[in-house]
Amino acid sequence: MPRFICARSATVSQQHVRHRVSAIRASALSCFQDDTTKFFDFVVIGSGVAGLRYALEVSKYGSVAIITKAEPHESNTNYAQGGVSAVLCPSDSVESHMKDTIVAGAYLCDEETVRIVCTEGPERVKELIAMGASFDHGEDGRLHLAREGGHSHNRIVHSADMTGREIERALLQAVDNDDNISLFGHHFAIDLLTCQKNGEIHCYGVDSIDIETQKVVRFISKVTLLASGGVGHIYPTTTNPPVATGDGIAMSHRAQAVISNMEFVQFHPTALSDEGLPIKPTTKRENAFLITEAVRGDGGILYNQSMERFMPLYDDRAELAPRDVVARSIDDQLKKRGENYVLLDISHKPRDEILAHFPNIAAECLRYGLDITRQPIPVVPAAHYMCGGVRAGLQGETNVKGLYVAGEVACTGLHGANRLASNSLLEALVFARRAVQPSIDHMVDADAGASLAARWALPTLPSPSALRSGALSDIVARTRQTRTELQSVMWECVGIVRSTGRLKQAEWKIGDLESEWEEFLFRRGWTPTMVGIEACEMRNLFCCAKLVVKSALARRESRGLHFTEDFPYLEESRRKPTVIFPAAVQELTWSSKPLQRQLQCK
Repeated sequence: MPRFICARSATVSQQHVRHRVSAIRASALSCFQDDTTKFFDFVVIGSGVAGLRYALEVSKYGSVAIITKAEPHESNTNYAQGGVSAVLCPSDSVESHMKDTIVAGAYLCDEETVRIVCTEGPERVKELIAMGASFDHGEDGRLHLAREGGHSHNRIVHSADMTGREIERALLQAVDNDDNISLFGHHFAIDLLTCQKNGEIHCYGVDSIDIETQKVVRFISKVTLLASGGVGHIYPTTTNPPVATGDGIAMSHRAQAVISNMEFVQFHPTALSDEGLPIKPTTKRENAFLITEAVRGDGGILYNQSMERFMPLYDDRAELAPRDVVARSIDDQLKKRGENYVLLDISHKPRDEILAHFPNIAAECLRYGLDITRQPIPVVPAAHYMCGGVRAGLQGETNVKGLYVAGEVACTGLHGANRLASNSLLEALVFARRAVQPSIDHMVDADAGASLAARWALPTLPSPSALRSGALSDIVARTRQTRTELQSVMWECVGIVRSTGRLKQAEWKIGDLESEWEEFLFRRGWTPTMVGIEACEMRNLFCCAKLVVKSALARRESRGLHFTEDFPYLEESRRKPTVIFPAAVQELTWSSKPLQRQLQCK
């Protein structure tokens, strides 16, 4: 084995590391790689803004594999319409951005994290521009800065209403031009590979399914960055793409990472309601179409179906109130009036301005016979963003050595109990960059996972000989049915407005659903080490749903996105994060246990 894999060094200059890795990477990889096991210095799980930005930095110091579940562009980043919030206007200030973030977060934000993100944000945006990301400019030639709900200043850098798509384009182009980065599309991450040493857990990579070849592929690495996005599909309606099934949070929980603030699920107030369109879509969407916060920031007004404006009845900030307030207000209107959607009207603004700022929204609505320059847009809340996740330090580190997190999968403390609009891309950029130096330091000092690779048994894919006749199609059908039932429970019992009774009902209903589903699988020949895309996604959805319910039951107050009828007020004594530590005795369900036993390392 090349000596550098096991090298120890207290202080190694970045230049020395870069030259050393470059000189021996080719021989190291050719010695060890095959169809089922691949060796890299860094493995990145996810191809959104956090994963791509991190990969572009660490590739200067070692080989990088980016594993992504679908096409590389299919991520939450690609669906982000609004933009990136950053202090780029002379009349704005870091202190003002901090205050807006903390107020929106219901004072649960970590103040040091907020200061870091708001201070470093402008530089991260300038780096994107230098990499070729194109943002809108005003007539004066300066960046056009929009304003969204919860912000006291215009500070949203955007590219019309397709900002995420533009950032993703620029980053993917840079990745394509980087010879040190290998991108593995259509690879589904199954479980992290861990071992225990001196009382600490170490991560050495991940097992995955190559969806196209239907083979298990193991990635061994010194450093793993988890940037796998959120959990939107635990609910029936979400703005998240189909890949957002909570895989990263579930894998981390099974690997005994600390999880935090899972009760704070953000429901975007304004997803397009297909039911209210003049021409109804012929097929159900995989994910709801988002109507960006910027529509309200640009002067959009919310009405009920009687064209009565209602937001001033709920909050002095009206349509510019934070998302949790707007979503609860819409939910209240819908329940009181027995209606299925409200109306968001921007038609009072000049036509050319609407089409310039919101071309994507205008085009989508026009497909179904609605002209947003003349008619209001039917909207309804939808699951949008997970403010909790894998607990991270100020450099994206977790309690699992060698495992870093960035983006929606992470809980850095920035968002507190509710995310301020357009702070998500900002957080992803800042923490992807902050995780770079500690990752390089760990890569230089880390033990090689090469000696451990063969000690973890490879998961198996179902084969006709292993399962009873027709069992696989039965399992797929039952899994899809179970998924729909889980989503229904989450929406009815763990939605925008909650109660202790409904949360407890969700807890036992989810437990029963999970037991029945697992029993069905195993009766048909499924084994605990067997893997398949839909089964593994179901496993992760169960894991995340239980974490949300557990966290929600633990918070006996209403704060930010968590509103419960039994404890409708803020309690200052409860202004602290919800934390789920690794259990001494793990649950016995399949979704809660890693496929691989945790190794003991010397």
